[in-house]
Amino acid sequence: MKKLTTKADIRDELFEETQRFLKAGGAVNEIAQGISGKNPGDPAVFLNRTLFAEPKSPRTPVPEVVAAIEARRIQKIRHKPRFKSRTPSRQRKIIYDDFGEPLRRIWQEE
Repeated sequence: MKKLTTKADIRDELFEETQRFLKAGGAVNEIAQGISGKNPGDPAVFLNRTLFAEPKSPRTPVPEVVAAIEARRIQKIRHKPRFKSRTPSRQRKIIYDDFGEPLRRIWQEE
């Protein structure tokens, strides 16, 4: 079974990769807190896209196709074959005495 990776494993792996990068001559630039990678004068990314710019395309009416689909659906519902068992069904019946107390239970075939 494959071993599940834990947060500690991921943390150790990232630390080792960082150490290899620094030993290979890489450098890490520290950036002050609150500085963003985006220029403040740039507009927002989601405002650059124009949604629904093309004109509305006309819809093609297809009532005959819808009517055919509905007719098939209704026909499928109406003509569901009922499975009938070859053996008669059995039901449990309770026999009561003259005072309404149950005496015994019997199986009755219909």
